[in-house]
Amino acid sequence: MTFKLSKLGPGLLFAGAAIGVSHLVQSTRAGAEYGWGLIWALLLINLFKYPFFQYGPRYAQVTGESLLDGYYKLGKGYLWAYFFVNLATMFTIQSAVTVVTAGLASKLFGISENIVVWCLLITLFCSVLLIIGRYKLLDKFIKIIMISLAISSILAVGFAFLKNDNTVPLNQILPNESGLLFLIAFLGWMPAPLDISIWHSIWTLEKNKTQSKKISFKETLFDFNVGYVSTTFLAICFVGLGALIMFGTGIEFSNQGVKFAGQLIQLYTSSLGQTTYILIAVATFSTMLSTTITTLDASPRAMSKTIQLLFNKDKSYYLPWLLVLGLGTGAIFLFLLSEMGQLVQIATVLSFVTAPLYAYLNFRLILSNQMPKKYHPSQGLKILSVISLFFLTSFTIIYLLSI
Repeated sequence: MTFKLSKLGPGLLFAGAAIGVSHLVQSTRAGAEYGWGLIWALLLINLFKYPFFQYGPRYAQVTGESLLDGYYKLGKGYLWAYFFVNLATMFTIQSAVTVVTAGLASKLFGISENIVVWCLLITLFCSVLLIIGRYKLLDKFIKIIMISLAISSILAVGFAFLKNDNTVPLNQILPNESGLLFLIAFLGWMPAPLDISIWHSIWTLEKNKTQSKKISFKETLFDFNVGYVSTTFLAICFVGLGALIMFGTGIEFSNQGVKFAGQLIQLYTSSLGQTTYILIAVATFSTMLSTTITTLDASPRAMSKTIQLLFNKDKSYYLPWLLVLGLGTGAIFLFLLSEMGQLVQIATVLSFVTAPLYAYLNFRLILSNQMPKKYHPSQGLKILSVISLFFLTSFTIIYLLSI
């Protein structure tokens, strides 16, 4: 199979959506607070979520349908459950990624430090971009961003390692009760919430629409693996930056968007040098902008498809849902910004506790009679799926019992 960059797309969109909050925010914070101590959790959750994320593009490429179509065939109740969970979390998730993007924008452009103004401008900009360019523009944009981020992150970690004089212990840590909530958020959004597998299945179908020749099954899985390995590798890079530069210094990341953005850029420039400030600011801002755009695109697509299936409609509701998400996100910025921490906490917990449900549905769907047997996962992947489902369910139960 010959490699063509043009064939990549949904996997990189997945990476773009994942790398935002879970990597730039939570991975660097994990490194700053625990050193290398949570690498076990990072690798384990990426391994355990792998099958269920992969089943999204696998199912879409083989059947020509999204996972939402599959959920509907398994039972209408599953689709209603998705509708309400997504409705409860999509505004908060969109707000969370936009706030970080706005903080970076204020540092990069320096025009204003009013976070609300930046949030509203970014939401408006992304909405207009999606209305005009749709999937094709998104597909091209994300490739440039991912390449620039990968290069800058590798350089930053390399220089941080060379300049670091302190020994960061490799001891693996299980956080105590006070750190359990952070661990839950870390696992819930690492590399991303499992419902993004639904977005991935939709993006796979959209990618095929832009190609003169249908992408092959092998190319689809290759695209997914490129995106997934990239997210895992970059997560380790961000943990490394936090560990090598901030661990043991007593400095903590701020919960305020503008201050956090400044700390994040300083994290890079302290290892690469002040002359790289603009390069790093642009790279981190572009990364969060890509996450903001991908999430703003995906939720309306998913909700539109859900409405079509639940009410047997052919009409696309993408633009109305895009408007609803934009207005709802704007309302949070204007009236609930002070409650943002609590809203994000609710969203991360919901992402974590619903993970076993999405894992079960994806696994059940991929083994159903809707999938030709030759496209079923290998025996090894089936075994990993069972172990992973047990882990996700057990950890969720343990968390719920500890509340």
